[in-house]
Amino acid sequence: HSYTWTSPWFRELFDKYIPGWANEPELLVRVGPIPDDEIWDAHMKAKGDLINFVRERTGIEMNSEVLTIGFARRATAYKRATLIFSDIDRLREVNRAGALQLIFAGKAHPRDIPGKKIIKEIYGYMRLLRGELKIVYLENYDMEMAAKLTSGVDVWLNTPLPPLEASGTSGMKAAHNGVLNFSVLDGWWVEGCVEGITGWAIGPPPDEPLSEEERRRRELKDLYNKLEYLIIPTFYDRRDTWISMMNNSIGKVAYYFNSHRMMRRYATEAYLL
Repeated sequence: HSYTWTSPWFRELFDKYIPGWANEPELLVRVGPIPDDEIWDAHMKAKGDLINFVRERTGIEMNSEVLTIGFARRATAYKRATLIFSDIDRLREVNRAGALQLIFAGKAHPRDIPGKKIIKEIYGYMRLLRGELKIVYLENYDMEMAAKLTSGVDVWLNTPLPPLEASGTSGMKAAHNGVLNFSVLDGWWVEGCVEGITGWAIGPPPDEPLSEEERRRRELKDLYNKLEYLIIPTFYDRRDTWISMMNNSIGKVAYYFNSHRMMRRYATEAYLL
């Protein structure tokens, strides 16, 4: 639901420039004329709100000027929350190229032992990289926290094991707030990704015939190389390009991936049978 998952600051911005968007989110396609500085200001207010929330919950002080990556969803094996830690030395190199902050959140089902293990592993990486890379795990994940995360980070990371992601919705929520998706090509992102325009893809398409080993190799290559050579330089050195991509995230992704359009199409196409 578009209005629910759009931050107060972007709601205000859309109300000003795109009247009626809340009842007809497809109007978000008209986001183009909104000035870059107003888009950035709305984003930074949402980011500041998230940073305050992190401080209140954990006591950890994050920096609003640092590229912040979010990963929040159910903690279960196929979601692969720890993929970014597969090569610690390479992650350190990426972080030296441009500072990163990572925010994780998500609960495991009480009987999901591998899911609980993943959360413990992330805490282990937090300890291992303390003083080098700022990492936070927010506990007691709920809708309030989800809304702050999907609106307040700069990049939304998603690394499921293809083809197990049926759809996924957190990246759609992020797009409503101009947050850029960096995701494995699975679920909805197969349709939503326009490389370098609406975000970035990790690894090959799910239908490309590859061995498990080769697929993982290409995923890790994309994950680290795109962070170091595309995402970090764009965020820190080409702010106009970054904001243009935020604009695309709203006008080319959020306008289409929302429940209003889905229900309208069900009513006019599927339910006519």
